[in-house]
Amino acid sequence: MSIFIVETVVFGLSVLPAFTFWTWTITWVPDPPILRPAIVAMSLVPAYLLFAIALVALSAISTKICGWRTAPDGMWKLRDLDWPLLDWSRYMISTHVVRVLVGTFFRASPLWTLYLRWNGARIGRGVHINSLSISDHNMLEFGDGVVIGENVHLSGHTVEGGVVKTGPVRLGRFVTVGLGSMVGINVEAGEKCQIGAMSVVLKGTKLDADSVYVGVPARKIDRTSRSAVVETAL
Repeated sequence: MSIFIVETVVFGLSVLPAFTFWTWTITWVPDPPILRPAIVAMSLVPAYLLFAIALVALSAISTKICGWRTAPDGMWKLRDLDWPLLDWSRYMISTHVVRVLVGTFFRASPLWTLYLRWNGARIGRGVHINSLSISDHNMLEFGDGVVIGENVHLSGHTVEGGVVKTGPVRLGRFVTVGLGSMVGINVEAGEKCQIGAMSVVLKGTKLDADSVYVGVPARKIDRTSRSAVVETAL
């Protein structure tokens, strides 16, 4: 009931500026048969932009006010429905609404990075995030210049045997995560570390700085050897 009420208020207030702008456009545009439909149709794009900005801001504000966050070092059985688990669930639902309605069109843009920062993530400057599968934002810490590739799955939780476990993910400055990779909880990557495409970094892994990791599970490779060059190319 609480998430239904909060999301109803957030969504309604987010639509308000867009609806107001669109209504004003309809009343302001003159009556020629060709001009009115064309201008009203073009007004849908700026109206959606107003909606997206409002939804990002209001959703982040609502989760902060309500205290909906992923608790650190959590371990909860799904069947028990503890309050920290319910807070986590509401946090995830709120994030998913923004992911679908805004992230689909604005991922890899400054607005998407700004939303993650407002929603609890500690993000440095010049960070590029081209993935929608980023969750548990308050458990994430990205240094300056981090690049997250397309379809990267990175979150601060995992579900094992009906138990939700949480942990932070810390990426140092200028870390690169290749497209389609998965990064588990309690992972720390040093400065200028590179994670190759389609790799899996297991939970609790510590990745060295200025190193390259590839594979399933991800392992460190020697960039100076001939075999490493071939493997990286593949």
